[in-house]
Order: sequence, then C-alpha cells, then structure tokens
Amino acid sequence: MIIEPKIRGFLCTTSHPVGCDASVQEQIDYVKSKGAIPKGPKKALIIGSSAGFGLSSRITAAFGSGAGTLGLAFERPPEKGRLASPGWYQTRSFEEKAHKAGLWAKSLNGDAFSDAIKAEAVTLLKELGPVDLVVYSVAAPRRTDPKTGTVYKSCLKPIGKPYTNKTMDFNNGAVTTITLDAATQEEVDHTVGVMGGDDWELWMDLLQKEGLLAPGAVSMAYSYIGPQVTQPVYRNGTIGTAKDHLEKTALKLDERLKKTGGRAFISVNKALVTQASSAIPFMPLYISLLYKVMKAKGIHEGTLEQMDRLFRTKLYSGNAIPVDEKNRIRMDDWELREDVQSEVDALWQTVGTENATEQSDILGYRGDFHRLYGFGFKGVDYGADVPDSLIGA
Repeated sequence: MIIEPKIRGFLCTTSHPVGCDASVQEQIDYVKSKGAIPKGPKKALIIGSSAGFGLSSRITAAFGSGAGTLGLAFERPPEKGRLASPGWYQTRSFEEKAHKAGLWAKSLNGDAFSDAIKAEAVTLLKELGPVDLVVYSVAAPRRTDPKTGTVYKSCLKPIGKPYTNKTMDFNNGAVTTITLDAATQEEVDHTVGVMGGDDWELWMDLLQKEGLLAPGAVSMAYSYIGPQVTQPVYRNGTIGTAKDHLEKTALKLDERLKKTGGRAFISVNKALVTQASSAIPFMPLYISLLYKVMKAKGIHEGTLEQMDRLFRTKLYSGNAIPVDEKNRIRMDDWELREDVQSEVDALWQTVGTENATEQSDILGYRGDFHRLYGFGFKGVDYGADVPDSLIGA
C-alpha cells in the first residue's frame, strides 16, 4: 500500500507507519545527543503517552535517564483495509526501540478514565515497581465518570459573551473571521468534568493506595495559558476553567506528596502544533505567527525539545525546581517574552489571506501538522509500497 496524507479540515485520516517510526527515532536521537540525565526518573507512568507532550515525556524519561515506563493511550488499532492512528504506530515503535535498548516498556491501549484500565495498570506496575514519576497528559473529548456513570463532553467556547477574531485555514492560508458563541453553565461544567483534575486525582489516590508511589515521587500535568489574543476563548473560556481546576488539583496533590518527599506540578507549555491545538479556532493563525517570530530569534522548540529542557533544567537539575506564584513550572517563558509577543501582535494586526505566506510561518505549521501523522520525514520513501507487516493489519 502506498500511503498519502488525506486531509479533511483539521484532521488527517491516514497515518504512515514508517514515518511514525522515524518520528520516534528522531526524538530518541535528540535526547541521546544531549547526554544522560543522571538525576532523572527510573520508573515512570505516562498517562496519555502516544503523541505530543506525553510521548516526548516518555522518550525523555526512557532514553535520557534509563527509566522503565508504562504508557497509557486510547488509539485506533489497524483493521483490514484501515490504517491505525499515528499514536498506535508511535507506541509500537517506542516499545520496540525501548526493548532493543534493554529498557522495561509496556503499554495499555484503552480508556484511561475507566476503572478497568486503572486495574490493568496496577497489575503491570506491580511488575515494574513503585514509580517515581507520574505524567498526566490526557486529551479527550469526553469522559465517563466511573463512580456516577455521568458522561461529560468538553467544548471550546468563551464564557459570558461571544468572541470574534481572526482565524486561518492552515491548508490553504485563508484568513477569515469567526465568532464562537458563549458557553452555557452546563457546557462549562462538562468541560471541567473532562479536562479538570478529577481523573488525575483518582489515579494518584489509586497509586498511593496500592503502594505504587516511590518516596520522593513527582507527578506532573500539562497546561497552557497563552497570549491576550486567545484569552477569551482559551484561558478565560471553558478550557481555561478546566485548567484552573487542574491547577487547584496540583496544589492539593503537592501538599499530599510533600509528606513523602515528593511534589506535584503543572507545567505550562508553549503553543505547538498538536492534534488538539489544530482544532481550536484562532490557534493555527497564532501559532503560525509565533513560529515565524521564535524561529527568527532562534528560540523555537517542538514538544521533544521542550520536554527535554523541562527534565534537564527544571525537574532534575539537582537545584530547586523553579515555579511561579501559583506553583507552576513555566515552559512558556520564551513564548511569552515581551519582545516575542510584541512582534506577534504586530503581525496579527496586518496578516490576511493575501500575505499569509509572508507574514506567518504557515508552511512550517503545515509541515508540523503532516509530521503528526508520519509524513514529511527525511529518509522515508513515501512513494514506496508499505507492506502489511508494517501496517499491522
């Protein structure tokens, strides 16, 4: 089978297993090129481990400090005549490469919100031993509360009043205006139910109960704040309310873990092209402008570079972990620099369909989007037939 990208809106319906393997290898090579992280984790649970920041965290832990890792993800496996999701291929690739390097690595594919997957994870973790790192990096559109059976569905909306601003179709560069209606209280509550900290706390409760948290264990979840232009729909909208709940959960967990020498943090990360961010209005345009400015200044990072910097210079440097006034680690420090944001703001005012290619890094955005699905990697022959053995069908 010859596999080509098939784009529908902000989704790609195909993934390239050879390209996904190349993506994992590229990240491993980067971590190894930076040398060992001597004080890094040795046993890690990554909840949401198949792509983006979660996968990059798993790779950094494993190939930076030799950690055994259990990864959890909910990915589509291959079926006859249908490719798997990119996260499925990337998880398979990671396990193969970790085993070849002599590392303990196992993965579970299923709903991390469910009691069933939590029970399976406990069984595997008893084989690995108590973990000293727990990363919670789950992005999902819905969640069923295992205690009540309530099904929560998240949404991306402003709160209080509609919000109108520019957006961009990254496939063709068209810059248009879009209005998002204000959320109802039920929609706010549902988004918190999916993306807040309830499930993270359930995981930590379970690990503690089962004796699977090592003394001094660190737990971490990921968040985003962003610039003023995205505030109404992101940080001050439904998602931001959920992130506020996540941050309150981090403070609660931090107090608990401190009793055994551990910590819990939120890492506020930089805006990047991910499957989730591509679906958020206003973000493709903002990220394209941000990329242009940060690349020109030589401070652009992808998910792996950011996680590698987080581990090496913040969490496991041997020094006190730097946090802001809300106990958050700020990996968005370069993105929100005044000089960066002032240039992005100026570009935002003048960018339009006619000058999008010159004013923004739309080509870089589009390239990163393709890479999410295994396309655009050097050394991969995309014109070659991919055998069924690699597809997994």
